[in-house]
Amino acid sequence: MALCTSICKILRRGKYFLLLFLTLSVLAWIATFSGDTFKSIQFSSATPQTSVKDDTLREKLIVATVLAKNVPTVPPKHDCPKESPLLKGPMKLTFESSLTLKEVESENKAVEEGEFEPKECNARQSVAILIPHRHREIHLLYLLHHLHPFLQRQQLHYAVYVIQQAGGATFNRAKLLNVGYLEALKDYSWDCFIFHDVDLVPENDHNLYLCDKQPKHLVVGRNATGYKLRYKGYFGGVTALTKDQFLQVNGFSNTYWGWGGEDDDLRIRVELQKLKIVRPPADIARYTMVFHKRDSGNEINKDRMRLLGRTPRVWKKDGLNSCSYKTLSIERMPLYVNVTVDIGKPS
Repeated sequence: MALCTSICKILRRGKYFLLLFLTLSVLAWIATFSGDTFKSIQFSSATPQTSVKDDTLREKLIVATVLAKNVPTVPPKHDCPKESPLLKGPMKLTFESSLTLKEVESENKAVEEGEFEPKECNARQSVAILIPHRHREIHLLYLLHHLHPFLQRQQLHYAVYVIQQAGGATFNRAKLLNVGYLEALKDYSWDCFIFHDVDLVPENDHNLYLCDKQPKHLVVGRNATGYKLRYKGYFGGVTALTKDQFLQVNGFSNTYWGWGGEDDDLRIRVELQKLKIVRPPADIARYTMVFHKRDSGNEINKDRMRLLGRTPRVWKKDGLNSCSYKTLSIERMPLYVNVTVDIGKPS
């Protein structure tokens, strides 16, 4: 009887275990089916979404391609020709007493802070125009009036630097030009430097303000000398040297205070370096010198011949490498960069 009771208890518990096992199996089967169904649904819903994205991307690419074909392409700039098509040749120069700086500025809207660069082509050279100056405002105005259009017709990248000597010491053109060279190179690595007197205005734009393989003298003739060279070996007024040529001769001497001698000193330096001075044809390299009386503070340098005699001995240590000065101001005017400096006094 006791054995029967025990067996009944075991069978009753087994039913419970069997029922629990069947319940767990059904739950496991439902969970598995639901997961597969969810994955199937998720995959099915993802497929059209990917297709929509692909279609949108394809449409965007098609639109971008069509737009790109319709946008006009800017052709790359070519190098400017050796002879500019804008040149006019000999020009009749005018020097109106009523001319104002504002008028000259309005005529040269493309010039910004003294600098110009052609838009239609790449300039053959980048040129710095250096003008030593003191108390010659009307001459500077006339030069700027004619020089800016002249240079633009030559399709040059250029900038004009006016180097002002402060104070009342004797004028030193050569040292001011050394200063101009050193200061201009702080702005840009110019290929070519034009050392330009303020009272000389070029008459023919075929007289190219470009440097050559040799130092170039641009003033073959002027009205004051019957358009003939002042004397054999003359190398003054307007000269052109590359950055390296000017460095090679150590620039100008700093010791010429007053008028005369510094341009002959430069010629000697050029000759010592076995360089040869070249000139444009006489009928092209013509200038008008604006008449003026000799400036106070720029008297004839009576010591110039003695200084010229010592040039071969001192040129290596008297020039760019010994040019001392104090920059007082740099003003970037519409038509030029105005550099005012204190260059000291003659010893």
